[in-house]
Amino acid sequence: MRDRVPVVVQGSGRRARRAGFAGVLWAAAELTVTVGVVVLLLVVHQGWWTNRQAAASAQDQVHALEREWGAVEPVGVPEPGPAVSGAAPATDPAGVGAEDGAGSGESAGGGAAPSRSARPARPAAEPPARDRAYAVLRIPRLGLVVPVAQGTDKRTVLDKGYVGQYPGTAAPGAEGNFALAGHRNTHGEPFRYINRLRAGDELIVDVRGRRHVYVVGRILNETTERDTGVIAPVPRSLVKPDYGYREPGAYITLTTCTPEYSSKYRLVVWGTLRS
Repeated sequence: MRDRVPVVVQGSGRRARRAGFAGVLWAAAELTVTVGVVVLLLVVHQGWWTNRQAAASAQDQVHALEREWGAVEPVGVPEPGPAVSGAAPATDPAGVGAEDGAGSGESAGGGAAPSRSARPARPAAEPPARDRAYAVLRIPRLGLVVPVAQGTDKRTVLDKGYVGQYPGTAAPGAEGNFALAGHRNTHGEPFRYINRLRAGDELIVDVRGRRHVYVVGRILNETTERDTGVIAPVPRSLVKPDYGYREPGAYITLTTCTPEYSSKYRLVVWGTLRS
């Protein structure tokens, strides 16, 4: 009898290797899909759910303040008064994070300093507590109604959907600069559309039942985050000195990040108190 020689199947090893490689690819694909779903959920949470929560909470705070105040009394331009807080002015003129391109700044209008001859407003009984809403900002053009709190801390003020007042800046309606920061994206994003404001638009601030009406005068579409001149008592950009004011007056400043979904630059809107 002939000896039988065992037959080696050459293709079986290759098929096993292919199967193993396919398994690795499948596992990698599953991992990629899982990571993608997690990232998508995080984006939805950050971009939609936090907005919903913060906006709802902010509106509840507005209603609480309105119930507390009752009727609102309009007032004129005051004589010089002390700042709301005794702290030094903030060093970051728009520390709102990315609450969030480049573009060039442009003037939106004249914005002459307001008269100082109008009747003075009654002084506040005491400074507002830090991190607590004490005023309401209304911007009719944008349909915006948002509470204002002291400070620009993200966790305790801005991420709650509030607008924050820079420490050391003037009280609402007082001579000096009432300077505010707000998120442009996420967490209620109250300042998302302030780039749509134009000269002559009203910025209304209600505090303790009294109303102060500012009028948009000038807009700086882009400056650095360290341009502290924009929140000075007489606001004027240190980076772009052609933008801002030169005379004392009662001013309001709105700051936020730009471009959208970025914190690279700051967008600034200035207004003056209506006499």
